[in-house]
This record gives sequence, structure tokens and C-alpha cells, in this order.
Amino acid sequence: MRAGIVGVGFMSWIHYLAYQRSEIAEMAAFSSRDPKKRSGDWRGIQGNFGPPGEQIDTSGMRVFESLEGMLDDNSIDLIDICLPPSLHPQAIEKCLAAGKHVLCEKPLALDAATAESLATLAKPGQLMVAHILPLMPEFKLLVDAKQDGRWGRPVAGRFMRTIGPPDWIPDFYDRSSVGGPLVDLHVHDAHLIRLLFGMPTAAHTVSRKKEGVPMFYETVFEFEQEDLAVACGGGVIDSPARSFTHGYEVSFENATVRFEFAAYADGSTTLLPVTVMNRDGSLEQPELGDGDPVNSFVAEIDAAARCVDQGEASAILDVQTAVDALKICEMQM
Repeated sequence: MRAGIVGVGFMSWIHYLAYQRSEIAEMAAFSSRDPKKRSGDWRGIQGNFGPPGEQIDTSGMRVFESLEGMLDDNSIDLIDICLPPSLHPQAIEKCLAAGKHVLCEKPLALDAATAESLATLAKPGQLMVAHILPLMPEFKLLVDAKQDGRWGRPVAGRFMRTIGPPDWIPDFYDRSSVGGPLVDLHVHDAHLIRLLFGMPTAAHTVSRKKEGVPMFYETVFEFEQEDLAVACGGGVIDSPARSFTHGYEVSFENATVRFEFAAYADGSTTLLPVTVMNRDGSLEQPELGDGDPVNSFVAEIDAAARCVDQGEASAILDVQTAVDALKICEMQM
């Protein structure tokens, strides 16, 4: 599969690294309005994981100033959209109209209605959404266990995702630009909840608000299956001291799995590694690889390539599941 990335920022850089490692997908092109980035100077890019950006070799790529240039290139199979969320819908519509496959970074859109309309425009397997969480080893374990039934069915879960003030994003709470913590942050866990437990029928949420948007929230969900107990919490705390935390405790019929990671402003971290507490009282801490987060993105890129090349749809990248994740977020507003 030959892919072209539109938009050059942190996620584009991580996707670039994944394409370099993939054996079945190639980054053949990219577009950027910034002439410096078009020259391959990605050294100003930094994020909350992975290495900083570097000078990349563009000699084997086609480089464009706009998305439209890539859409006219018949050698490009898939457009990898790494633009700000407010720009996703227009870019997706153009790609679908041009007959391209699309991999769009989460969230698919800033609201569920727009996301649903985009899903209806796409042919089966044409539009994929890059929800990375279920491909990260600590969370993939849960999805795999749901699929193979190793511990029975999942019956309960608590999920947490919290950040310090996102001061580097001035419009973070703008519903028309970024969407706030639920759409930008919690959508990860909403997507995971949808995969593990199905679609909630209702959500009961209390929250602190900023600019009319939930800033910090606690939610309990209802499902048609009445014996499920699922809750989530998180958002933004009023201190930069803890820049990021995520974690969960998920109970299956025969085991409970727990994980938590936190990063602090002084560079220190705390980790509760994935721990499986079996019903018989035994404990396990499964081996989950070398901890390189880029490997999860390689799995994501490869899943998209298999869909394009072989028609092998990925449940993780499924567009309707991404739509449902946004619907879950909107239940909590």
C-alpha cells in the first residue's frame, strides 16, 4: 500500500516512523503548507511520547503543498489524515469523492452527527479511524481477552484518563475547534468501552465545567445487559504537576486486570504494570513487549494496509465504532 500523509505535526511524525518499520505499507507522499516541512525539516516536532522530529529524507517521496495534489496522484492508495480535528470532515469528503481509502486520526469529527454522515459517504472498508488505544499492549490485552474468552466475558470496568492544563492548545475547550476533554481525550476510553461492553443505553455524569464544556467528569454507564458495571473518569486537573495519567481496572468473569501509568512535570513517572488477578487467587504480570509505543502504530498502519490490499477489515479501525465512541462522549455532556 502506498500512502500519503496530509498535515505535518506530532501524529504525522509518529506515523512516519511507523511507515519506516512497516513491511507492507509505504509512505509515498505528504502535503504541508509549510515550505520548511516540505523540505523535510521536521526537527521542530515534539510530543508526549516517542523521539523528537528529525530531518527526513524526501528524495523518494512526492511532496505537495495541498491535499488536492495527492488526490490527483493515482499511485497513492490511501490518504492518512493527521490534520486538526475541525479539518477532518472536509478532508475526508474530498478523499472519498476522489475514490481514495482514508485513515483518519481520532476523533473522526467533533460531533457524532457529522461523523455519522461521513460514515454513510464511504464504501465498506474505505474509511478507517485511527483509534490507537486497543493496539497498545496494555489495552490490547483486554480486547484480545474479550475476543478469545480466556477469562470469560467482561462484566465490569473503571477507566481513567487525566491531563494537566493543556495550555499549549489555546482553543482546547472550543466545541468548534478541538472539543474539550471528552472529545479529545476521553474518546479513547469511550472507543475501548464500546469494544469491550457494547453500546451504552445511558450515561449518568457529574462534571466541573470550563467555558460551558465538561472539564473534569465522572460517569456511570447503563447497558441493556443489566449486570454490567462500567464507569469512567478524568479530564483536566488544575495543576501541571501531573501531565498525564491513564489506567483501568476491568473485571472478567474469572479474572480482574489492573493497569495505571502517570507522568509528572519533573520527569518522574509511576507505573502499576498490567496485573491479572485470577479468580483462584493467583497473580500474573504478562510480558507485553519492549514498551516502544511506535510498534502499536506499525500495527495500525499494517491493519489499514491489509484492508486496502486484501479487503481485510479491522474491527479496531471500524468507522461505525468510531462514530459510536463520539455518541458515548455526547451522552456525557
